Amino acid sequence: MNIQLNGERRQIAAQDLAAALEELGLAAAVVATAVNGEFVPVSARQATPLTEGDALEVLSPMQGG
Repeated sequence: MNIQLNGERRQIAAQDLAAALEELGLAAAVVATAVNGEFVPVSARQATPLTEGDALEVLSPMQGG
């Protein structure tokens, strides 16, 4: 299916957010995720289905002061 990952079109086979992160090589990364503008906690990723055209945002925490 086609999704948008951080604003870029991507083709993935995954059907849920956890599987998409794994397919994209981000499963081990510490990241915050949102689907269509809604924050998705780590505990809900496997239960969050993806559909054609969804917008997925994956953000890494920043450190500094």
